[in-house]
Amino acid sequence: MTQTLYLEDFTVGHIHKTDASETLSADDIKSFAAQYDPQPFHLDETAAARSFFGGLAASGWHTAALTMRLLVKTLPISGGIIGAGFEEFRWPRPTRPGDRLRVEVEVLELKFSQSKPQQGFLKHRVTTFNQDNQPVLVMTGNLLVPRRLAGG
Repeated sequence: MTQTLYLEDFTVGHIHKTDASETLSADDIKSFAAQYDPQPFHLDETAAARSFFGGLAASGWHTAALTMRLLVKTLPISGGIIGAGFEEFRWPRPTRPGDRLRVEVEVLELKFSQSKPQQGFLKHRVTTFNQDNQPVLVMTGNLLVPRRLAGG
């Protein structure tokens, strides 16, 4: 069983690595795109080959959604992962059919709330890598994280 994490369980500089991964197929990419990001370079190999991407590429939002699924598996925070905004969000390279994604989460800063002592903020950098250890998504943001209750 996975330990539930509280703000006190995190250390600045520590990198949490997922044991899980997600693999995308061309059908996965097209299905997501048809529903959420219906652009030719996400839907059709021929059109994608003529595009900026030079081939079928997953929507960045598809990569972000898979990153979120992996993030939940990597950081079992008490009460769930509650975002409090992003400072950086970028896609350095496209996600392609057959890519196997994994995430690493680096703890950048911890802030303990003075006005709400039951919670605090965790600033983190999430990097999603493909099977060749190339980053396909990098985001820096803040999470609202509960503190361990006294006696808990």
